[in-house]
Amino acid sequence: MVKGQVKWFDAAKGFGFIVSDEVEGDILLHANVLRNFGRSSVAEGAPIVVDVQATERGQQASEIHEIGVPEHTETGGEPGMAVPEVAPDVPLQPARVKWFDKAKGFGFANIFNDESDIFLHVEVMRHFGLSDLQPGEAISVRVIRGPRGLMAGEVRSWDQILQDKKQ
Repeated sequence: MVKGQVKWFDAAKGFGFIVSDEVEGDILLHANVLRNFGRSSVAEGAPIVVDVQATERGQQASEIHEIGVPEHTETGGEPGMAVPEVAPDVPLQPARVKWFDKAKGFGFANIFNDESDIFLHVEVMRHFGLSDLQPGEAISVRVIRGPRGLMAGEVRSWDQILQDKKQ
């Protein structure tokens, strides 16, 4: 297992790279390996723990064990958008992405069995280690009331609910 940090990942291209002090050179991170972990994207700077295999073309991540939250997030999206504080008693709920536009920096999701739209902001996603979402993707959200209606105050991978229940 190798500990590193996501250098960059482009969901449209289907790959990105990890850097680590433990191995020489960049480590290729393919979208299939990320999908096997239950994610379609990962934020730049996110700490990551992977198994690495040597190939003819260099080092490649073969399995992801852990993805953390970046220590700092990029600025962008809506000016002045801060990640809202969410009360600890707000439940993490399973949701499905309705649509998300990375260029615009926002999108919407729906809680399972509820048609209400939940606003997703890219800064909130980045804060929790995500950089992009695909329509239909399963996620976990903590829903709060924002200035314009319901919004995700926290966005995590779909299996975060199970991890929280184990703890």
